[in-house]
Amino acid sequence: MCSGTVDFTDLEKKRNEHFLGGGKEKQEEQRRKGKLTAFERMKSLFDAGTFVEIDPFVTHECHEFGMENKKILGDGVVTGYGMIDGRLAYTFSHDFTVLGGSLGWGFASKVCKIMDLALKQGVPIIGINDSGGARIQEGVMSLAGYAEIFHRNVKASGVVPQISLIMGPCAGGAVYSPAITDFIIMTKSAFMFVTGPEVVKEVTKENVSFNDLGGAEIHNEKSGVAHFLAEDEQDCFAILRKLVSFLPSNNLEDPPRVAPKDDPNRQDQELDSILPSSPNKPYDMEAVIRKIVDNGDFLEVHKYWAKNIIVGFARLDGSPVGIVANNPEVLAGVLDIDSCDKATRFTRFCDCFNIPLVALVDVPGFLPGTGQEWGGIIRHGAKLLYAFSEATVPKLTVITRKAYGGAYCVMNSKHIGADYNFAWPNAEIAVMGPEGACNIIFRKDISEAENPEEKRSELVQDYRERFSNPYIAASKGYIDLVIEPKETRTRLISALKAIYKKREERPRRKHGNIPV
Repeated sequence: MCSGTVDFTDLEKKRNEHFLGGGKEKQEEQRRKGKLTAFERMKSLFDAGTFVEIDPFVTHECHEFGMENKKILGDGVVTGYGMIDGRLAYTFSHDFTVLGGSLGWGFASKVCKIMDLALKQGVPIIGINDSGGARIQEGVMSLAGYAEIFHRNVKASGVVPQISLIMGPCAGGAVYSPAITDFIIMTKSAFMFVTGPEVVKEVTKENVSFNDLGGAEIHNEKSGVAHFLAEDEQDCFAILRKLVSFLPSNNLEDPPRVAPKDDPNRQDQELDSILPSSPNKPYDMEAVIRKIVDNGDFLEVHKYWAKNIIVGFARLDGSPVGIVANNPEVLAGVLDIDSCDKATRFTRFCDCFNIPLVALVDVPGFLPGTGQEWGGIIRHGAKLLYAFSEATVPKLTVITRKAYGGAYCVMNSKHIGADYNFAWPNAEIAVMGPEGACNIIFRKDISEAENPEEKRSELVQDYRERFSNPYIAASKGYIDLVIEPKETRTRLISALKAIYKKREERPRRKHGNIPV
């Protein structure tokens, strides 16, 4: 039996070597760009002292192109687990100082291991992306590594939350892992694209910069690829922490309830006067949301894209809910291709993770025009209809003003499975707006009138009072209750408590065929 002091010199040497990543100079270069190192990011992400690294001594096995002389411990990615506000999460963080953060087989194997562990434990997977892409020297092995990660992203989808933080370059095939995840948060200095500016110039003759092609603003405002825009890395971590606070760790848990600090019986008198006198004038739907939810706290998702619809997370009496609301300040709140896609994805995420849905409806219909029809508004509108119909979480709806035509059906109506539907007293529920209806029904009367405009106004007012008021729908049970606007918060909280343990069985099937 051996005795004596164990020599830890070699272990300590390897640890110190690993923490240097690609070297002090490259780490300093990373900091000069306003970016943290992979290790510093882990420290910022997790609660103090909770991060535990896995596989710090992995290296690549490539012996071509001089790679045998470029073996660096960790192989360009830091992986492990830790606590975020006391809750477990698994994470990987690309290390750009090591071979530009390029992905090889060893790198990919580390990422796959922590993804597998996260699925076994049922906790979120958070990826910090800052990579030059596939490691060319490893050829097909790097492509296989990406595909292995993509496959796990799909397996984890709807099982545990997956969140991607883009803090540097993310190009080529690398973009598809974040694209499959539930949320993407980009810092302003980051960028994503499938093909870079040089390839674009060669193929299409377009001259475009990195930022104009795939910068954070582009993906938050134009493409809808990113869900949140962060000023810097610390802001990115702050957004992540707030987002995670609304989410359960997996699909078998309820979302985390907090002790409410807002009176569930609170009524906001300002809601009674928030609607303009004219039904065609806009108003601030975000203000409506903040007056209804706990403490006015609302985390908007996709804030800068498809702004004619608003989606995001809030709480009602301490319980997380997902909000889907038409925005009358942008395109009158009309549904178009992008807004349907935005609301569909958010609705399905909430349904995956047991987060009740609240729809605030003020929608005049679908956006007309050849651009929308040729772009497939029928298919995209059907996605939103499918998403609300498919969802089995508690579903509540408040019609604040307009609910016309097919858009009434699509926006979580009683007929597609909403549990409780409310309407404000001046809500208009009809096949189309009174003006359009009267132009069709009373075309002859209007044209033959002594004063056509005056006749049209009279008919429109009469139609609005007789045929589009909420009491007609309420008389048929399509609206459960017509409420005063100031009562909205209390009614929603009451309804949520009445249906919170909802159980709904669906036919057995592999999966439905949503019209993607």
